[in-house]
Amino acid sequence: MSSPANAMQFVCPWPCLVVPTPKSVSTRSFAQTMVASQSKVSKMFAQALSNSCNIPASQLPKPCFKVFNERERLMTLQCRFSIDDAKYDDDDGRINRTGTLLIVGATIVMVVIGSGVLSLTLAIAQSRWIKDKKGRKHTKSTSTRSITVQDHHKTKIKQPKAKTKSNMEKTTSQEQPNSGTYVEPQYSGSRIKGDTITLDFVKKMMNDFKEQKYLDRGYASKILLQTKKILKALPSLVDITVPHGKHVTVCGDVHGQFYDLLNIFELNGIPSEENPYLFNGDFVDRGSFSVEVAFTLFAFKCMSPSAMYIARGNHESKSMNKIFGFEGEVRAKLNDKFVKMFAEVFNCLPLAHVINKKVFVVHGGLFSVDGVKLSQIRSINRFCEPPDEGLMHDLLWSDPQPLPGRGPSKRGNRCFCFGEDVTKRFLKDNNLDLVVRSHKSMHKGYEIQHDGKLITVFSAPNYCDKKGNKGAFIRFEAPDLKPNIITFEAVVSIFHYLKSVILYYLNLKSVMLYYV
Repeated sequence: MSSPANAMQFVCPWPCLVVPTPKSVSTRSFAQTMVASQSKVSKMFAQALSNSCNIPASQLPKPCFKVFNERERLMTLQCRFSIDDAKYDDDDGRINRTGTLLIVGATIVMVVIGSGVLSLTLAIAQSRWIKDKKGRKHTKSTSTRSITVQDHHKTKIKQPKAKTKSNMEKTTSQEQPNSGTYVEPQYSGSRIKGDTITLDFVKKMMNDFKEQKYLDRGYASKILLQTKKILKALPSLVDITVPHGKHVTVCGDVHGQFYDLLNIFELNGIPSEENPYLFNGDFVDRGSFSVEVAFTLFAFKCMSPSAMYIARGNHESKSMNKIFGFEGEVRAKLNDKFVKMFAEVFNCLPLAHVINKKVFVVHGGLFSVDGVKLSQIRSINRFCEPPDEGLMHDLLWSDPQPLPGRGPSKRGNRCFCFGEDVTKRFLKDNNLDLVVRSHKSMHKGYEIQHDGKLITVFSAPNYCDKKGNKGAFIRFEAPDLKPNIITFEAVVSIFHYLKSVILYYLNLKSVMLYYV
């Protein structure tokens, strides 16, 4: 694999695209179309990135497209991937697609056409260009991850071990006994002084993320370790006390939409003890910047625990992260060790919050049985992967319905929906006034149901860059805690422009960018 001499100027300059295969087109034909369009796609990518980065298009590395048959072995290279499932059924958390094609620039697209027309093994790869001590340029390779999308809608993920490791892999973050957290010598981003995470650090880190800069693995490790320690000491149901005249802001799903998270802070202020936030789960997966979102929320939690409350959603789990992109993103932006570290932190996240003993906030919803008390929720052993049944499962997965009682859910056999009567009984049994939940995209960013006793809030506008929905958050001010719902539109960035270019030239309905 070759690259221009000045490719050293760039750090992962090309986005990765996830393109759902149109149902009306066979997988083989679609793959051939993508390969045939490579010159046009490459040219438009180069021009868009050139305009964005002020770099001559001629200096950008050119993407390479190739179709392999199933007998050819995949190359062992550093990979990253993301899956866009939202086109078909974005709310049920299940795979439901006819095929997916991944394209990545400055690398190779590997599409293995299997015996079944709708059976694909997909992988994407990127070589890391580095300089050795003598200034010579060469490449290092790391592991390949491939996704098999089959016509019976089951997904298998293969993760062969790396044959070689880059210098970045060898210098993984670790606590040094004498010198403190190890930081790579070439790192120029935000720095933590000692063990204290300050507001200045968090602001600079967010600005670095905004400019596509990375967080050193040493600092990433420190943030995760501190966050885990703080969360582990909390009960499964956390009480939030809002003093008279003060407020708290509740946000719903963010799903890795980092630029929209920044917009929330722009509209409503930076988290602080005077301006606390509660993020109600599902802040990772599906979006392309889940790592940035997670570190931003965790850093604020470490800076001031009472300024940032974070709940667990159904997507803060290993099984969901494997399928919906977060695990692959962590491996690409950090390394394999951080996948485990994030999973350990997720297992410590509280399951629900109660504001001033009146407002019950949970990611999914209520329970498959009546009579559940707050004390039972508080004592749930949450330090595990979410089970397939029980109170913890219900809190993460259930949904409201307009009909009374309980009914089936499109999310699967183990999930269910609950009616207005269930909501009112739960509130009465626990002397509460309101249920706030998230878990589902809403066109207006929110929805009020069950005679005003239940509000769904969703904070990912234009969900997966295609829904066109608004985002919303809710401010509760003491003492009356009347919900003040604020809605907002999605922000526009260079990534949206790139998507529009690809959508136009390939005549597709959906594209997800994954930019590292």
